[in-house]
Amino acid sequence: MNPVEAFLPETYTAGVPYALFGALRATRPVCRIDEPAVGAWPAGPGFWAVFRHADVKHVLRTPEVFSSHLGATQIRDPDTPADLEFVRAMMLNQDPPDHSRSRRIVAAAFTPRAVRELEAVIEERAAALVDSVAGRGEADFVELAADLPVWTLAQVMGVPEGDRRLLYDWAGRVIGYQDADYAGLSTAALEELSPIGRAALAHRPSSAPRRPDGRPMNPRSREALADMFAYAHALAERPRPGSVMARMREGGLSRDEFENMFFLFAVAGNETLRNGIPGGLLTLLDHPESLRLLLDRPELTGSAVEEMLRYWPPVIDFRRTATRDVELGGQLIRRGEKVVVFHASANRDETVFTDPDRFDITRAPNDHLSFGFGPHVCLGARLARVQMRAMLRAALDRLPGLRRAGEPVRLTSNFQNGLKTLPVRWGTDR
Repeated sequence: MNPVEAFLPETYTAGVPYALFGALRATRPVCRIDEPAVGAWPAGPGFWAVFRHADVKHVLRTPEVFSSHLGATQIRDPDTPADLEFVRAMMLNQDPPDHSRSRRIVAAAFTPRAVRELEAVIEERAAALVDSVAGRGEADFVELAADLPVWTLAQVMGVPEGDRRLLYDWAGRVIGYQDADYAGLSTAALEELSPIGRAALAHRPSSAPRRPDGRPMNPRSREALADMFAYAHALAERPRPGSVMARMREGGLSRDEFENMFFLFAVAGNETLRNGIPGGLLTLLDHPESLRLLLDRPELTGSAVEEMLRYWPPVIDFRRTATRDVELGGQLIRRGEKVVVFHASANRDETVFTDPDRFDITRAPNDHLSFGFGPHVCLGARLARVQMRAMLRAALDRLPGLRRAGEPVRLTSNFQNGLKTLPVRWGTDR
């Protein structure tokens, strides 16, 4: 049992190491993990890993002790002090009261009423996506499902129809930078882009931008995402009334805060569902008794989505930084040290979930942490659930006999629990 496996991105190419997490929960629920070099990325100082549900909750609800702001929220430290200062302007990387102020600016777009107003059109879009492939008999469900969160974000942000694919590319480049297939993603068709979309492409860096010393450039830096930020500023010049972009422009955000807010919506609001929807469906297809139960009882769709989120959490972990010396899980954590909470482990904690490795779409209660906890609980969780329910129902209702058609291919990432492909087929020809 080597805890460093929980850090290495290649570990997750084969699957989330739940057996390792279980062993660590039982014996070393808070432990030091080395941070070796990965490819061209240099070694880091290591971190404290937190595996139990109660401890993860404690870290997430006490930002005064475990800060999102000090070192940001990714395991890897930003490359330079300037990079750290830039990403600290992101709502995700702020602590109260700054975080509370930023959250209020855009929260109106995600109220229950706002989400209800989008629900019907999201269901229509999901049905149309499924209908577009229904006659083929087979498809890659990752590619099929990827359009729904991109389309929904475009509605919320006021992004022109032809520019949706830019959101897809930006999310892939940022989240999948540890995977060679995603690091230089560029799928947007030039002829479909709006004038501001075409103009933004002129700012796109090379597929593998480098720092002057030859090391890879931080994929979340302003330089690596110059095209995205150029687009954000151009879109803000003429925001659609009532859109998130309009609220951002009117909210008194600084330049850094505005760019990072756009980043957060374009990437975080996209990639988690791009992974969560196919991952949830794969889980269901791999448990045929649950699939049969859901087909017989569609009223369980909401409960099934919650169990999919627990069983296949889109986000594996998040990082905090200790603001002072503190004891957690019997370990003394020093001020300034990294603390990484593993949501994927917390969701299988046997002290919280009965038979945690069993997929049970009737599970209740279901206190999973896939949308986080505390001040940073996911702002878009309601909207994400609506999209997951819509895509799941559309697929099950319109693709009879839905099943796997081959082995899925996983994303190489120690952050996102993702799939790159999920071949499926349907119909009676077996």
